[in-house]
Amino acid sequence: MAYFGVRIFLAGAILTVSACSFTEDSLWPSLTGESPAASTAPAQASKPAASSQARSSAPVARQTPGSAQSVIVAANPPPLGTSNFQPSGVTPGQATGTFVGKKAIEMRGELKRLQASISTHNSQLQALRGKIVANSQRYHGTIAAVNARLQVGTTPGNPILVQQFNSAQADLDRIAADITDMNTLAGRVSNNSTMSSYLSESARASFAVSGAVDEDHRQLAILEDEVNRTDVLISRLLKEVANDVRRQTNYVATERANLNLVSAAIRTGEIFGGSLANKALASATAGRNINVAARPSDVSGKRPLVVIRFDRNKVPYQQALYHAISRVLESRPAAVFDLVAVAPSSGGAARVALNSNKSRRHAEEVLRALIEMGLPPARVAVSAKTMANAKSNEVHVYLR
Repeated sequence: MAYFGVRIFLAGAILTVSACSFTEDSLWPSLTGESPAASTAPAQASKPAASSQARSSAPVARQTPGSAQSVIVAANPPPLGTSNFQPSGVTPGQATGTFVGKKAIEMRGELKRLQASISTHNSQLQALRGKIVANSQRYHGTIAAVNARLQVGTTPGNPILVQQFNSAQADLDRIAADITDMNTLAGRVSNNSTMSSYLSESARASFAVSGAVDEDHRQLAILEDEVNRTDVLISRLLKEVANDVRRQTNYVATERANLNLVSAAIRTGEIFGGSLANKALASATAGRNINVAARPSDVSGKRPLVVIRFDRNKVPYQQALYHAISRVLESRPAAVFDLVAVAPSSGGAARVALNSNKSRRHAEEVLRALIEMGLPPARVAVSAKTMANAKSNEVHVYLR
């Protein structure tokens, strides 16, 4: 099992933080000066079917012929992932009567249970995607009806539009709830990743146990391959869920601001332009798509702003990380950061590969935390490297 620890280095000082568990529903102050992301939308977001969605996520103001008014157009949500994650199964083995043979039987049973858990999580993911698509389509249909009525003009506080607005708001709340469920699912998948790493290490260590016969080693080799394939499947599942959550969280936050604009238009019976909050966000990100991560840069020779060392379980890095990033943004509002997953380069190729995989998952976890704190994905670039002097898996945060 992996144990994690953290030591945060900030402005030449070392901050040691006490252990505490990570709370997914924590309310974080926004790192961009806007309302906290957790207060405007849960940590997940929604998407309709990929075939009917555009990549743009910012509301659009459209001029109508013969009129100076603009139509408030709901942002097209980014597409959801489409992969179906089904494990390939476990090859049966035969009892050899040796101690190693018994361990192989136990590990096969654990791998079967792990794959069953992955199948369950895959089914939950597909169901959540279906709910998000349905809720998004209903939301966009309602907003389109409101826009059509406002475009031709109506009375202030039109009760029909008020009812439609309430319906759209309820649909967006349901999308936000789906996002919360997807974020919870990501946590369960992460637990599967820990179990997969444990099985991989156990299978590798069993080769060194004395008293085994050739058949034991043959079965262990097959088992190790299947564990590795399962580990790759978990990594792909975790990455796709994280991408869905990241993009949809930003989409829902944008639509919250857009709904405020619709509410004001209904109260006056007149339609307004695009949200000022969205314009400010677009300006802060220098025209970059807030759903697209920044490109990694060369950090060689640079001193990291933050170092998170994962050498024990449940590292309480979030508060120190928030203060470090927040302090930078106070003086440099348009700052961009590099998030680097660092793995030890010692221990052979297999060990380096395993540690690199773990460090990348830690980096994805830190990225999710930053996004939940309100930092746009366009402000963070993620990369990975190995270091000879690293004693454990680490995540470094650099300021460009």
